[in-house]
Amino acid sequence: MGQPQAWDVFCRVIDNHGDLGVAWRLCADLADRGERVRLWVDDASALAWMAPQGHPGIELVAWTDPAPDLAPRDVVVETFGCDPPPRFVQRMAERLPEPVWINLEYLSAEAYAERSHGLPSPVNLAPGRVLTKRFFFPGFTQATGGLLREPGLQAAQESFDRSAWLRDQGVALDSGERLVSLFCYVNPALGRLLDLLAETPTLLLATPGAPAAQVSALLGPTLRRGALRAQLVPYAPQPAYDRLLWASDLNVVRGEDSFVRAHWAGKPFVWHIYPQQGGAHGVKLEAFLDRFVAGADPALAASLRSLWLGWNALAPLPSALPEFDPWRDFTQAWRQGLLAQVDLSSHLLGIARKTR
Repeated sequence: MGQPQAWDVFCRVIDNHGDLGVAWRLCADLADRGERVRLWVDDASALAWMAPQGHPGIELVAWTDPAPDLAPRDVVVETFGCDPPPRFVQRMAERLPEPVWINLEYLSAEAYAERSHGLPSPVNLAPGRVLTKRFFFPGFTQATGGLLREPGLQAAQESFDRSAWLRDQGVALDSGERLVSLFCYVNPALGRLLDLLAETPTLLLATPGAPAAQVSALLGPTLRRGALRAQLVPYAPQPAYDRLLWASDLNVVRGEDSFVRAHWAGKPFVWHIYPQQGGAHGVKLEAFLDRFVAGADPALAASLRSLWLGWNALAPLPSALPEFDPWRDFTQAWRQGLLAQVDLSSHLLGIARKTR
């Protein structure tokens, strides 16, 4: 495994706390593996509910302007191209040996992720002084950097007691009810999705923010429609959110962090991709769907594609949900394929040690 290294991880919170969610999971995973981690973040407020206990192996640095003048560590990771402070980069150039510098990019199934993963990029600081930044692309194949997955995740899932956990959360399922978790952006298709869910006895757990507000507006004070009833759940630390996904029969997720955790949950899921100007999100979604449903039965593949595109306003929402049992079996098989691949932190550690 090699000697532990010291890491600087930089994160800017753009919106929705997704960037911070990924950065914190990465830092926690590295720290759990014995690495020493310093997380620079410009707005750490969401950690109050995301990670209320903190982590003994993570040092938080308030990324202010001007930034604290701290000496760079062995490995510097900028998440999603957030660019460390200029003075910090200058100090990186003065350090011997220079730090391993990695730009952790957004998750994508597009072909460029495989082509660009691991490529070096020279950064000219002064005449005769060049640092090397390496691009790191998470992804769904062995040719990319993989997905965030803690070493003990599978064992934790296997020992998970669904009934006891739901009882502890104050969630009581009626006999025969399907459990659905909802985490999404503002979505005009939600009303139609609620109609589809209301055809079968369903308990919908709506997370805080946009999901809870939309569900409350659409269902009214009774939080009911047909065979559907909803319950608003509070903000939860990341481990508790993971268990919500494990407990649910269907997960509606958004962004990147919850999207990856839905893969590991192994339950049917639908992704609300972050909307981008010019329809760029549509290209990203289609690239994932092409890879995701490639091994599915043609009828199931068509049904999943129709649902995902409709949920993301790229096509009309279909008149029915995919058949549930084949959907569940397919999702579990997809998860098994991903479990056979090397996880993201292991890839990062390998690059850092090889480069140094």
